[in-house]
Amino acid sequence: MRKGIVNLLSLLIAIGVFVSCAPISNKDTDVVNQETENTDPLPSWNKGATKTAIINYVSDVTNPESKNFIDIENRIATFDNDGNLWSEQPAYFQLFFAIDRVKAMAVDHPEWKNQQPFKAVLENDMAELQKHGEHGLLELVMATHAGNTIEEFDADVKDWIATAKHPTKNVTYDKLVYQPMLELLQYLQENDFKTYVVSGGGIDFMRAFVSPIYNIPSEQIIGSRIKTKFEYNNGDVKIAFLPENDFFNDKDGKPLNIQKIIGKKPVFSSGNSDGDLPMMQYAASNKYKSFMLYLHHTDEKREWAYDRESHIGRLDKGLDEAKEKGWTIIDMQKDWNKIYPFE
Repeated sequence: MRKGIVNLLSLLIAIGVFVSCAPISNKDTDVVNQETENTDPLPSWNKGATKTAIINYVSDVTNPESKNFIDIENRIATFDNDGNLWSEQPAYFQLFFAIDRVKAMAVDHPEWKNQQPFKAVLENDMAELQKHGEHGLLELVMATHAGNTIEEFDADVKDWIATAKHPTKNVTYDKLVYQPMLELLQYLQENDFKTYVVSGGGIDFMRAFVSPIYNIPSEQIIGSRIKTKFEYNNGDVKIAFLPENDFFNDKDGKPLNIQKIIGKKPVFSSGNSDGDLPMMQYAASNKYKSFMLYLHHTDEKREWAYDRESHIGRLDKGLDEAKEKGWTIIDMQKDWNKIYPFE
């Protein structure tokens, strides 16, 4: 994969150590600490500043006696998906899905053997595919998605996620969720936080299978989308995709969609890239005590190590701002004793 794949993925996905307040002090560690053998809410997290910061924050804002208490109705937590709740290397999982759809449909399109960018996909020629840029990827998306109904697309994704294997991990893609983040989601949910996925990934792609994995209902999954149309014919009701972009839910698009759909600023926000920075900044502007959590991929042996120069999940400006403002940064290698549930 090369840098150029980012531009391709941006179009495809159109169809989250420190707190925002003062850095942790010795006094902070006196807050009720749940890290005991029997009550540890985050067992896949190693003891240390990151885990302590999370537990201290939740303990503080859910304590009715605390000056930082947040009412349940305002406990909004937003999480990026790709690279934050599950892996994203060597490319976003939705790209692999689109490529597999082209290959599956090729039998009905013999012309694709000689027609770019389909020819590049069929020949596994990513270098050639990149040469066609966003226009080329648009052709792939429209050929494999536009015209499908929501139900047809949902079935296609579910069939794919049940059988397709990751090219290097050799497990189905749904197995590559982060166990520590699943524990964090559950911990927040048990403390009456309303958790949302706010991702650049396609909203219907995610809704097809991540709700039961994250225990987040489909209406709390926010992502990029292409336009749809409503069709009614003598009681036959359909919603089908159109070959037009509707909203790209990345960078500035994230706080815009949060405001439009949720209507409240998050008090807890988690991401892993510069694309999540506006969402983190939005949470940091909350009148309530807020918590910004960046995941830094530092484990090349168990997962991948990447940040400022990565073609996927680039973390550059966000890393600098997190350090400058005292946001919490997860060091994957040091802070997690387990990465995937199957380990």
